[in-house]
Amino acid sequence: MATQTAPNPASTTSTQSASFERFAGLGAILAGIAALLYSICFVVLHNTLLSPLFLMLSAMLATPALIAVYHRVRETDAAFALWALLLSFIGALGAAIHGGYDLANAINHANITTTLPSQIDPRGLLTFGVTGLGLLGLAWLIGRSGQFPRGLSYWGYLLGVLLIVLYVAYLILVDAKNPLIAGDVLLTGFVVSPVWYLWLGLALWRGRNVR
Repeated sequence: MATQTAPNPASTTSTQSASFERFAGLGAILAGIAALLYSICFVVLHNTLLSPLFLMLSAMLATPALIAVYHRVRETDAAFALWALLLSFIGALGAAIHGGYDLANAINHANITTTLPSQIDPRGLLTFGVTGLGLLGLAWLIGRSGQFPRGLSYWGYLLGVLLIVLYVAYLILVDAKNPLIAGDVLLTGFVVSPVWYLWLGLALWRGRNVR
């Protein structure tokens, strides 16, 4: 009588991880494209319908990549990895909610003239501040893990710092035309953020690698 060989749990887990990483990689690539389109619609076109749509899409598309990064780097430092994941994931959800709120107002032509901070995402606390802090943690773990290109870690540091600076600038200066805010928005929105997600997406799509 023929005997059946039990499936190897490690092999099954590896296959599932590879499948999810390709899914996450595609999501990150699309998030990078959506982030660039958001910047174009927000800064250049001043389109109040498309800009929140792309903000919401970019944030939601990035969430699988955050999970995939956590899955890779958690063995480096499980507690720090979980902390960084929670911050970056909450920040992404906050950005998605912010975009969804603005999109709903744009579709329904709501006339909101108040200059008070949004109760959902005051001065970009989640979109910029919390996300930036989480990305700093992920960038540090990416650099230590050896599971990603070393340059991706440095680029993550740059993006995290720019996002935190942008939150602090919006909190204190408020005026979007201030050179500090405008320069940060242009650099982050048109270069650093799209490149980060595209690079991360390619790294996940190609599979695990070392330095």
